[in-house]
Amino acid sequence: MNITEKKQALENSLRSLGSVAVAFSYGVDSTFLLKSAHSVLGKNAVAVTVKSGVFPSKEFEGSVEFCKKEGIEQIVIETDELKIDGFALNPPDRCYICKKSIFTQIKNAAKARGITNVAEGSNADDVNDYRPGMKAVRELGVLSPLLAAELTKAEIRALSAEYNLPTSGKPSFACLATRIATGEEITKEKLEKIEKAEDYLHCAGFSQVRVRLHGGSARIETEKEDILRLASLAQEVNAQLKGIGFDFVSLDLGGYKTGSMNKI
Repeated sequence: MNITEKKQALENSLRSLGSVAVAFSYGVDSTFLLKSAHSVLGKNAVAVTVKSGVFPSKEFEGSVEFCKKEGIEQIVIETDELKIDGFALNPPDRCYICKKSIFTQIKNAAKARGITNVAEGSNADDVNDYRPGMKAVRELGVLSPLLAAELTKAEIRALSAEYNLPTSGKPSFACLATRIATGEEITKEKLEKIEKAEDYLHCAGFSQVRVRLHGGSARIETEKEDILRLASLAQEVNAQLKGIGFDFVSLDLGGYKTGSMNKI
């Protein structure tokens, strides 16, 4: 299928649901999915957003602003992943543990609103990535309409631009817990340090950046074309991140790569 046919297939599948609750994080994929659902289902498409410490506050604020602007009903669930049994220990299946708990809550919230269908934003490219959380999605019967329509990330960005969505060029994002090596305990303090460090680097002009935590040390990943610019700010960056609480700060010369902590 070409991109136009995929878009039509997505809209047809959403329309057939009658109503749907979209797990909405304000990322590229979930924003496009929510917009698509709302365009065909109107008030029968609602957003369900989880407010927690593993996602930066600016992402939650962005989700609220988007729903208000688009006139979309938003259900907010406040949760603390650190209280989910086993999550803070950061085992290899941490994402599964988290997704199982979170999507159970999302399904319950949707049911209370009278909606049985819950959808999330995985796309066709995600099948090639390490995503243990997808097991929970399948077990709970959560739908993945973008994946079913075979839409890739590039196609979703292109269609998002057609919709004039603010997320069309937004860098990919993952929860802050992915910055911590498997087996290293996740704490509120560590998550806050990572969020502050990445906020600083974003403000410094680095859009795609990760601050990976190794004990008390920070390893910064950014796009390969930005490595030299970041290196030129080494003293300032070092001072800022040490001020946040990191003992040592390093720059990964391999550049930004998704899922790098999965291999450590």
